[in-house]
Amino acid sequence: MKEIPSIDLSAFTKGDEQTRQKFYKELLYAAHEVGFFYLVGHDVNLELCKKLRKQSAEFFELPQETKEKISLSNSKHFRGYTSLGGEYTLGQKDWREEIDLGLDQAPKGDTPAFMRLYGPNQWSEECAALKETFEEWQKQVNKMGFELLDGFSNALYGKSGVFDEMFDSDFYEHAKLIHYPGRATKESAYSAQTQGVGAHKDDGFLTLLLIDHIGGLQVEVEPNLWLDVAYKEGAFVINLGEFLELATNGYLRATKHRVKSPLVGEDRISAVVFLGSKLDYKLNVFELPEHLKKGERGVEDEATNPILPVIGWNYLKHRLRSHPDVAKKFYSDVYDESNPASPLKI
Repeated sequence: MKEIPSIDLSAFTKGDEQTRQKFYKELLYAAHEVGFFYLVGHDVNLELCKKLRKQSAEFFELPQETKEKISLSNSKHFRGYTSLGGEYTLGQKDWREEIDLGLDQAPKGDTPAFMRLYGPNQWSEECAALKETFEEWQKQVNKMGFELLDGFSNALYGKSGVFDEMFDSDFYEHAKLIHYPGRATKESAYSAQTQGVGAHKDDGFLTLLLIDHIGGLQVEVEPNLWLDVAYKEGAFVINLGEFLELATNGYLRATKHRVKSPLVGEDRISAVVFLGSKLDYKLNVFELPEHLKKGERGVEDEATNPILPVIGWNYLKHRLRSHPDVAKKFYSDVYDESNPASPLKI
């Protein structure tokens, strides 16, 4: 495989029945065999995407003290700015800075502890224009994401709306604006010294990623075989999260991926939405039709990092693992730092 597949969403949203059937076949191949694909034919405004990348880059060029005005360490909702090396994957520092965001929501209380994830985003006066651009972009990307999720519903089950029960008007999602500064050389292999972000699977259901011309994203298409994912004009990069893999008993594939730091002198900007669901939803397998059951692989549960039945605990586990400073400050009632892989005492 030289590159991940490309899927045209307009074949589903605007095509006739024959075109849709072809779309379903291509979508299931990409999601079952690879777990990553380019998505074209969407309605997200490309000029808006360019504007978001530009304004994000301008934010990351601001003085450090200005960026720290919206420090994530001040938010029990895990919203705000994280400086270089401030987030961890597999116990190793990720060499990136970012703004963590989501749907701008009113807090919903502290119990169970995962309810603290609901809350407002942090912005300062210096990023008022970025806020406006992000919120419009987020709205368009969410529309694309739900169209794609409905495409999966039809491709798998022959009807729309199978996954609707997991969502409501106040669902949860995670989003990031990310800057990877260059520190690799042409001779550098991927290592702890060139780790932009470490190898991992995403939580959530769908990851909707906007990248730029600077490379770095790598996908494990086979065990220990990593494929570089290049920029494609007008395309989003899509991958599946662990919850969609679990909901289909492993028929759909959540694939490990990582980001290698850019070359010295280069800067990589990306923006991503991790489409989530209601936090109090208890996830079960959505039984597949007979003709797809033979493709089920089950879900491999790690003994030290199990997938928990209630969605919210899984999201919280990931946040606690990535941001131990916030975990200690706001989640001492459930944070177990003795188990870095699954730091929850519930």
